[in-house]
Amino acid sequence: MAQLDAQQSAQTTLSADAFALLKQLIAIPSFSRQEDQTAMQLESFFREKQIPFKRLKNNVWAQNYHFDPDKPTLLLNSHHDTVKPNPSWTLDPFDPIERDEKLFGLGSNDAGGCLVSLLATFAYFYDRPGMAYNIVMAATAEEEISGRDGLELLLPELPPISFAIVGEPTEMQLAIAEKGLLVLDCTAHGVSGHAARDEGDNAIYKAIRDINWLTTYQFPKVSPTLGPIKLSVTIINAGTQHNVVPDTCTFTIDVRVTEQYTLEEVIETIRENIQAEVKPRSIRLKPSSIPINHPIVQAGLALGRYTYGSPTTSDQAVLNCPSLKCGPGHSARSHSADEFIYIREIAEGVKGYIQMLEQVI
Repeated sequence: MAQLDAQQSAQTTLSADAFALLKQLIAIPSFSRQEDQTAMQLESFFREKQIPFKRLKNNVWAQNYHFDPDKPTLLLNSHHDTVKPNPSWTLDPFDPIERDEKLFGLGSNDAGGCLVSLLATFAYFYDRPGMAYNIVMAATAEEEISGRDGLELLLPELPPISFAIVGEPTEMQLAIAEKGLLVLDCTAHGVSGHAARDEGDNAIYKAIRDINWLTTYQFPKVSPTLGPIKLSVTIINAGTQHNVVPDTCTFTIDVRVTEQYTLEEVIETIRENIQAEVKPRSIRLKPSSIPINHPIVQAGLALGRYTYGSPTTSDQAVLNCPSLKCGPGHSARSHSADEFIYIREIAEGVKGYIQMLEQVI
C-alpha cells in the first residue's frame, strides 16, 4: 500500500510539473524551424529533473538511467513546433489562459499536452532498474511542415528502436495505423492565344479534365484499417490577364495513402491517367502501423480503449518500426482558433501512458 501511495504521489507531482511546463511552452513562439527557445525550455526541464540530455539542432532527447544496449528500446516522441495562429484567434495565442477547466494557447492541444505528458512519463520511469526495455524520450522539431531537421534528422543518432509511441491528440485512444502523404505538383500545358479569337489551347480546360478524373477515381484496394486512398485537389493557379488564353495551369494534389499501395505505385497510376506533368514533392511520408496483437496495443485495450486508423499524418511517417499514435487532447482542436486542452487531460495523459507502459516494460 505504501508503494502504491508513493507511485500515485509521484504521478501527481509529475502531472503538476507537466502542466507548468506546458504553460511555459505556450508562452514561447515555436513555429516550425523557429523552435530554438522551446528547445532551451525543454533543456531546463531535463536539468531540473537531473536527467542528462542531448540536443541536435532543435531536437532534444534523453535515455533512461539504466540504459542497456543489449535490451530493445522504446521511443517516446512528440513535437514542440506549432503552426502559425490563424486569423480567427480571439485570444492571445501565446498567453496560457486557464478558463472553464481548459488551458488555451497555441500548441496546447497539438501537441503540447502530449509532449509534456510523455516527458512526465519518461521521468517516472527514468531511473527504474530491471526494465525489459530501454526508453528514449525525443522532443522534436519541424513536425508541422514534415521537415527534414526534426525526427528524421535525429533517428540515426538514436539506438535501434523496437517500437514507438508518438504523442498526438487522440483522446488517449489507439491509432494503430496512419495514412501516408503524397503532395503532387501538376502542370497542364496548353498554347496561349487571344481570348477574342478561336485560337490557342486553354491549359485550364486541360487541367479541369484531369481534375474531373481525380475527383471520380477510386483505387481498387481498400485498407481494412485506413479505408480508401483519398485524393484532393487543394490548389489551382492559371492565367495572367482576362484576354489571354493561358498556356499553363498548375494544381496540387493532396494524396492520403494506405498500406495497400506503395507511394511509387500511386504516382504511376495518376501519371497514367492524367495529361498534366506530375512531380512529387517527396516520397518520404509513408503509411505506418502497429499490429493489434502488439503488447502496447493490448495494454491499451485492457484499459478500455479502442483502436482506429488515423487519416492525418505525423512523424510516424519517418519511422521504420511499429508505432502507435496516442495522446491526450482531441484532433479536431488542432490548428483551430483559440486552441485548448482540458486541464484534466494532462493528468489523464500521464496516468494513461504510465498504466500502459507498466504492462509492457
